[in-house]
Amino acid sequence: MDEVQEREVARGLREGDAEAWRALYDAYAERVWRAVARLMGPGSADVADVVQETFLAAARSAGNYDPWRGSLWLWLWGIARRHVALHYRKEKRHDRLRDECRNCGGPLSSAPPTSALDSLADAELADLVRTTLTELPSEYGTVLTARYLDGESVEHIAGQERSTVTAVRSRLARARQAFRQILLRYAVFAGDKRSS
Repeated sequence: MDEVQEREVARGLREGDAEAWRALYDAYAERVWRAVARLMGPGSADVADVVQETFLAAARSAGNYDPWRGSLWLWLWGIARRHVALHYRKEKRHDRLRDECRNCGGPLSSAPPTSALDSLADAELADLVRTTLTELPSEYGTVLTARYLDGESVEHIAGQERSTVTAVRSRLARARQAFRQILLRYAVFAGDKRSS
């Protein structure tokens, strides 16, 4: 979608035009799905729910979209990231309840078989990376995902965001630093849990 089409779609969204919604969905549904699946894991059954919530939230907030703040994709991706984060927060609450049940010696207290430990470690690392990405500020998560998961060039990202290459490189550096800090915090927390 070029800039002129994007402005037309944005105008239509603000006016509640059904054609604009179809154009938005046709242009970005697959991209939103892939991006959410990357954050949540391709095997997650909840990807469809998060994508649906993203488009419903976009419909509710279309009047607030400001094309001068960024492209339609950045707007949608920000909404999607927020819904992924909400999903993980809800999941953490459920995990705490499950842990309490395990500590009580209920039916959930059995340990995974040792043959599955390697795949469990890989899955935990992937979950840790996904969770870390969702905790980053939106502008950091967006640029890290675009560069390292989507494989987009810095120049392409700058064009998409209507920014300069230098600004994108600077944001990437800050985003990597923030990612490391959050990841380190999780690593320290996990070490504290094991030692207690």
